[in-house]
Amino acid sequence: MAEPFYITTAISYPNGKPHIGHAYEAIAADVIARHQRQQGRDVRFQTGTDEHGLKMAQKARDLGITPAELANEMSQHFIDMCDGLNVSYDVFQRTTEPRHHAATQELWRRMEANGDLYLDRYEGWYSVRDEAYYDESELVQGEGGDKLSPQGTPVEWTVEESWFFRLSKYAEPLLKLYNDQPDFIRPDSRRNEIMRFVEGGLRDLSVSRTSFDWGVKVPGNENHVMYVWVDALTNYLTGLGFPEETAEFQKWWPANLHLIGKDITRFHTVYWPAFLMSAGIDLPRHVFSHGFLLNRGQKESKSLGNVTDPMELADRFGVDVLRFFLMREVAFGQDGSYSPEAIVMRGNTELGNAFGNLAQRTLSFIAKNLEWLPQIRGHDAADAELFEAVGKAVQQQIPAAFDDLALQQGIDAWLQAVFACNAYIDVQAPWSLRKTDPERMETVLATLYICIAQLAVGIRAVIPVKADALLDVMGIPAENRTYQAIGAHWYSPLAESDFKLAAPSPLFPRLELPAEDA
Repeated sequence: MAEPFYITTAISYPNGKPHIGHAYEAIAADVIARHQRQQGRDVRFQTGTDEHGLKMAQKARDLGITPAELANEMSQHFIDMCDGLNVSYDVFQRTTEPRHHAATQELWRRMEANGDLYLDRYEGWYSVRDEAYYDESELVQGEGGDKLSPQGTPVEWTVEESWFFRLSKYAEPLLKLYNDQPDFIRPDSRRNEIMRFVEGGLRDLSVSRTSFDWGVKVPGNENHVMYVWVDALTNYLTGLGFPEETAEFQKWWPANLHLIGKDITRFHTVYWPAFLMSAGIDLPRHVFSHGFLLNRGQKESKSLGNVTDPMELADRFGVDVLRFFLMREVAFGQDGSYSPEAIVMRGNTELGNAFGNLAQRTLSFIAKNLEWLPQIRGHDAADAELFEAVGKAVQQQIPAAFDDLALQQGIDAWLQAVFACNAYIDVQAPWSLRKTDPERMETVLATLYICIAQLAVGIRAVIPVKADALLDVMGIPAENRTYQAIGAHWYSPLAESDFKLAAPSPLFPRLELPAEDA
């Protein structure tokens, strides 16, 4: 039996509505989760919201509501986004849940029992927007001469009593981790960056605040609330029943993959493993930091007025088109850019013209000209060559690329197989064979039928609704919708059954650029 697979996204900070970056990460994680299910693995996919911290308290105060009211309202937007984008999460973990407070406090107690927490006074630079502490040496100078964090966010000098975590104690164990498990942090550019940071020396980390009270209380010292990153990171354990040694915990932990944005790599690859080492808990296997998604090459910000609601894009262009575009356009792990023009171009040329039109003209021709599905009446070299190209893409190249989180490369392998099918139908010309060689026409159409079904399965993790709609029309049973099960063996029984193909509807109607974007 295949090993279970536990994947998480970073939990989103809901002091504003979801933007395209949240959608990008959720869709990428969903593609990976669906891909693993398609390989027969039992998958647990967790996402959620990180609802504590000073930013939430300040935003609620500005709106004249309580932080809890703000958290309830805003978290629903993230749930709605995931549901609207067909993100197949199993658990949506909110950090305001009582079970999460219990889990986080137990992690704290274990770190304290290990001698890694002590009370002192914090004086230093803090970024409210990043919820992060920065050393003086890390700060950069803004245009007006103000000190800014490495992320370009404002910092303020903070002085207060604080609990500290002995992060300095874990520099050598962390470096050993990175050296012994080179794929713990991916891609390599992020691993190298983190190694340089740790090699420069680690300072003990302030892990509590007294200047506000919206957070998880420190056990035995309730005038302190925990640093939001202690709280947030523990979410990966919460839903498994931690601290109880539940069957869920034993089955799913350690997580196979934390999927995160590159701006929070330090928290997941330095702080989180150090906290877990201190608490005596196994470390996750892999952390993958993806890049930023840029709006026409610019990072989105409210001040520039270019923040995009992902659901507006999904409504305009279609959920599966948006999912395909985001996974196809950007090399996973690097920064990428999007625009309405680019979405329309990819949707029309690669989904509509290349794949949608291939399926439409093949299936329409069969429905119009044959009473039943075409029979295979002897293959020739061209048929065998196409079967080999499509089978290799669907059963080898796509699964291997997706396993390696090379999502763009997997889609490219799929497209090459689509192009091979289009070249085949143009050369074989079944519309001409109808009069000159009906038996050969049937074999060509049967060959295409098999290959189109394989292609639908190959791209199913990326465009699940459209792919399954096509497979439904084609009569492919659910048990054959995996990479390995979609060989040619299922076709003859289907062709010999009483299944009759109905005339299909176009999978991907042509997209037009809205007037405001033209």
